[in-house]
Amino acid sequence: MPEIKIIRPHFPKGYVDHPTSILTWDYVAERLSNSKNYWLCSVRPDGRPHSVPRWGVMVDNKFYYDGSPETVHARNILQNPSISLHLENGDQALIAEGTTRPSEKPDPELAVLLSKTFCAKYEKFGYAPKPDQWDAGGLFVFSPMKVLAWTVFFEDPTKFLLTW
Repeated sequence: MPEIKIIRPHFPKGYVDHPTSILTWDYVAERLSNSKNYWLCSVRPDGRPHSVPRWGVMVDNKFYYDGSPETVHARNILQNPSISLHLENGDQALIAEGTTRPSEKPDPELAVLLSKTFCAKYEKFGYAPKPDQWDAGGLFVFSPMKVLAWTVFFEDPTKFLLTW
């Protein structure tokens, strides 16, 4: 489990002058666990951004997603592992920044857990990976280092800093 520091983000005067509450990490973890679609933003080697929708699951405060190592985002992270990951809702925003990397073949226990978690979430949409799905690669793991979230922007914007 990472160490998590919770602070109020700094905004220019006039944005959030009188916040009334602060969010919890449990709220963030629940949103990251239960959302269906995520936007992953990587950086191309020439510096241009690249965004792609992804499906994924949270396990031990890390976000696991899969796909071909030949995709643009997979090639991008080999050059620059810094990415942002955010949810589709801009009113109740959740924006995570951190690093991602191709995962090694997961140990059998993690592979079973990932398979069960992916299936519980996405089988109704036609995706049900088996535990050996990632034996030859194609699994990625994102470790968030900073998360900015709010349910009402001017009431509860909260920043989470994670140290792994």
